[in-house]
Amino acid sequence: MHIRKYLIAFLVVVLISDITSNTLIHAKSSTSPKHLDSTDHLPQQVNWKLVEKAMGKTGVMRTGEVFYISLPRSDLKVTVKGTPIQTGLALGGWTAFKQMDNQTMVMGDLVLTENEIQPVMNQLFHQGIQASALHNHLLGESPRIMYLHIEGHGNPVQLAKAIRSALKLTKIPWNDKLPDDSHIFSIDKQKLDKIFRHEGTVSGGVYHMGIPRLEKIMENGMEIPPAMGVSTLFNFQPTKNGTAAITGDFVLTAEEVNPVARTLRKHGIEVTALHNHMLTENPRLFFMHFWANDDPIKLAKALREAIDKTHSM
Repeated sequence: MHIRKYLIAFLVVVLISDITSNTLIHAKSSTSPKHLDSTDHLPQQVNWKLVEKAMGKTGVMRTGEVFYISLPRSDLKVTVKGTPIQTGLALGGWTAFKQMDNQTMVMGDLVLTENEIQPVMNQLFHQGIQASALHNHLLGESPRIMYLHIEGHGNPVQLAKAIRSALKLTKIPWNDKLPDDSHIFSIDKQKLDKIFRHEGTVSGGVYHMGIPRLEKIMENGMEIPPAMGVSTLFNFQPTKNGTAAITGDFVLTAEEVNPVARTLRKHGIEVTALHNHMLTENPRLFFMHFWANDDPIKLAKALREAIDKTHSM
């Protein structure tokens, strides 16, 4: 009787052990493929050379893993109130690509003449690219120039092809010429850097200063780096008799708009436009464009006073 009990107990232990063993084997075999397939959910690295080929323009990688392609309208000869302006002062269109998980976001600012707007916009819509703003940046320029802000999501090569197909309807030059640095920059760059407390750059005879905001800018749950058009920009171009033409845009929250505008007007700087560039960003941003042609150091100090009224770096 005792032997029978021990035999039954032994068989129960063996059975339980076998069941447990099989269960573990099935668990491992079921989790193993999931582990192997997990690479499918990792971001696929973008081949930016293919994006360049699709766009027909070379680009550069900027801070925040933003791939930036310049689209300067060097074909346009524009004057503002009789002053000829360099391409880098106010005619520098661009697109900026950023990888977001397994898709890419593109944002851009396209510089267009009035008769180019509707054909370009139609083609962008046909290719699935959204328009987020259309407006002026300057006042009194000739010929009339407009700026179309765009946004798209998806495959980066297809996005580049879509934008290029629209820009083929313009006279934008597709040869990748380097900026013309033959222009002499007669302003003391070190003085400008000291006033802005940042180091600017000079290209094509124009001084460029970019000052990012301190808070994160989000759109549709994604962070928008400063290189995608959310930095305050100041551009200086030397003009006659030691003066300089300035333009650019402040990136502002609603409560900053009027303090900055009052400061600019106090110093004789024209406010030429106030508008959105995006549609669903958080915090909500407003872009204030400006113009003046005066003593460059005086203007730099005025811009410094205005930027100090914002939540900027």
